[in-house]
Amino acid sequence: MATAVNHPQRFALNYELHARLPETLNIPEQASYLALATDPANREAEYERLVELCTRYGVPPPAPDVNHFQADLGTFRIKWERRTECNSYTFFRQGEFDDPFARPVIASVPPDWLESLPGQVLVAAHVALRKAPRKATGNEELATYFEGNPLVGSRVGDGVASVWADFRIHADGYSRFLIEDFSLTPRQAGRMVQRLLEIETYLMRALLTLPVARATMPVLVDVDQRLAALINEMVEARSEDEPALLDRLTKLAAVVESTISSTLGRICAARAYHELVDRRIVELREVRVEGLSPLREFVERRLMPAMNTCETVARLQDSLSERVGRASELLRTRVDIAMQRQNQALLSATARRARLQLRLQETVEGLSVAAVSYYVVGLIAYIAKAIKAAGVDVNPDVVTGVAIPIVVISAAMGVRHIRRVVQRAAM
Repeated sequence: MATAVNHPQRFALNYELHARLPETLNIPEQASYLALATDPANREAEYERLVELCTRYGVPPPAPDVNHFQADLGTFRIKWERRTECNSYTFFRQGEFDDPFARPVIASVPPDWLESLPGQVLVAAHVALRKAPRKATGNEELATYFEGNPLVGSRVGDGVASVWADFRIHADGYSRFLIEDFSLTPRQAGRMVQRLLEIETYLMRALLTLPVARATMPVLVDVDQRLAALINEMVEARSEDEPALLDRLTKLAAVVESTISSTLGRICAARAYHELVDRRIVELREVRVEGLSPLREFVERRLMPAMNTCETVARLQDSLSERVGRASELLRTRVDIAMQRQNQALLSATARRARLQLRLQETVEGLSVAAVSYYVVGLIAYIAKAIKAAGVDVNPDVVTGVAIPIVVISAAMGVRHIRRVVQRAAM
């Protein structure tokens, strides 16, 4: 059947619709989970480790460009997922067990292969699913599975199962979750395990921002104090001090913007992971168990202070950025006003010099007219005397007297014409 050309992303996007589907779990079941923080440069090494594991167990390896992979390796099943900032490996094993965490699935995975995995362990957890006993297990007995640590737990899925955890890293480096099934379907069991593991993963991803926020806070407090001191100096600063103040203010602005650029990405990521944690907890549909804190209460009590610290840093950064901006604008306005005053003084001085030059020029022009008139009238007198000596009846004094106003007016008009020509040429 002939069809139009497919969009280049059609199949990849359809593949993503079915990515990260929960495993179908037939209780009793155990799982071990690893989330490794990795660098994008290690993608090839990650793929090589998967190929190596599949080769050991005679299973076809995944394609190089996939982001998730599931396979049954006989003694255990593996589910691998590539996430934005970490990779996760979940190992499953179906079968009866007495102690939920005495022999975890990870013990069946080749140790040398685990040691060769690229990245740093961010989350490691064991999960055990078993049928709920007919007689309810007491909290003290359940605590023995968690080395006596205080437990959190609740009925989940509107009562189809119970979940217990302590959110502590045990001696083997793994945290623990115990799920007791009342009426879970295999799909529900898989979704329940996936949600619990995602809660711990996203919780850790959100908490990664806390050290960054704590390290940034003293820097912001120092900037705040320096800014307050600088603003106080601005109140009584003289005009000659303002350029130095503006330079210091510019350096403070650079510090604030540097902290924003180095923390904004992490704080935005923490907000996103916090929202994911909330969403996954809502999906658990918890019902409180007497004597225990539910997972939501525990997570909120531990996560909210960290998130509040991150939000405080973000708000302080925004506040400092605005205050530095306002102070810079005020100081620049003061500098501009001082410069305008200086320019006005320069213009006034220039205008005075121009007026003096004009007066001097007018004086010079008057002297020039007088000098030119004097010499021209003198020439006319000599000419009149020469004509009289030649026998012509001419009175030299009369000629000279008549010539004086004519010469003066002509000289004045000539000088004025020259000045106008020069002014037009200069415009």
